[in-house]
Amino acid sequence: MEFRYLGNSGFKISEITFGNWLTHGSQVENDTATACVRAALDAGISTFDTADVYANTAAETVLGNALNGERRESLEIFTKVFGPTGPKGHNDLGLSRKHITESINGSLRRLQTDYVDLYQAHRYDFETPLEETMQAFADIVRQGKALYIGVSEWTAEQIRDGHTLAKDLGFQLISNQPQYSMLWRVIESEVVPASEELGLSQIVWSPMAQGVLSGKYQPGKPAPEGSRATDTKGGAQMIKRWMSNEVLTGVQKLKPIAEEAGLTMAQLSIAWVLQNQNVASAIIGASRPEQVAANVAASGVKLDQEIMDKIDTAIGSLAERDPARTKDSSPATREA
Repeated sequence: MEFRYLGNSGFKISEITFGNWLTHGSQVENDTATACVRAALDAGISTFDTADVYANTAAETVLGNALNGERRESLEIFTKVFGPTGPKGHNDLGLSRKHITESINGSLRRLQTDYVDLYQAHRYDFETPLEETMQAFADIVRQGKALYIGVSEWTAEQIRDGHTLAKDLGFQLISNQPQYSMLWRVIESEVVPASEELGLSQIVWSPMAQGVLSGKYQPGKPAPEGSRATDTKGGAQMIKRWMSNEVLTGVQKLKPIAEEAGLTMAQLSIAWVLQNQNVASAIIGASRPEQVAANVAASGVKLDQEIMDKIDTAIGSLAERDPARTKDSSPATREA
């Protein structure tokens, strides 16, 4: 496992992060979820990402139990705040001072830790003054409940505004967590340049485009039994946009490219996002422990320009690049 600095800080994280969105606390049994976390630790992953909204707080509980007994100083634990939790009352969501303050305390309790390494604004809150949000984050940092602050799926303009306020309040934003893959490249035009200028890194989710880039979905054929595309709890809806024959046919063109690079298609897709120097880590999930070890092999892989060019030739025309699509209608506006 290799490690990268997160933003303009001295904080290092594993370049593969284990995340438990869409699985732990909902789609897989707790024993299997724990086995996946243990497999991640065995593979050298030290960075774990979750959110209070995942499985309505259950995912944090599962992760806290799975990491119980590990040396806390050897781990980097991330969580997020924004989405509705608990009974989903009128103050149970957003980035108000009230919700942030109550949410960090709940997250720490469920994760069985005194602090999180990175606390992230899961989305931008248009209904709360940004000054209120950033002041609440500043107080949490000063209280030692979070060491660093990041955001998720913020636009370049929102990142700039947040960065300015954070600096005035004596802390810094060091990361953004966006969707990014060969098929979803909207951050490249504005978010990445702004982040590089301001000292933020990307921690990217869905580097395999919900599993489509693994190559397991064949054009014109039913989705494999038990795959995300057959999951009625939310997975099928999330992957729906990639399930056209045009996209699936293009993805199959990646198979010989992966073979040439000595990688599986899943490893190729993870290695591809890690070629972007503004990406500090790629988040992977797993419903089976063996998936973790296979995907971790993408760490440290350097793809030469010829391979990168072949990937663009195969599916570059299918990639979504328009930043405007991240608003309202895109999968980037849903839970990460």
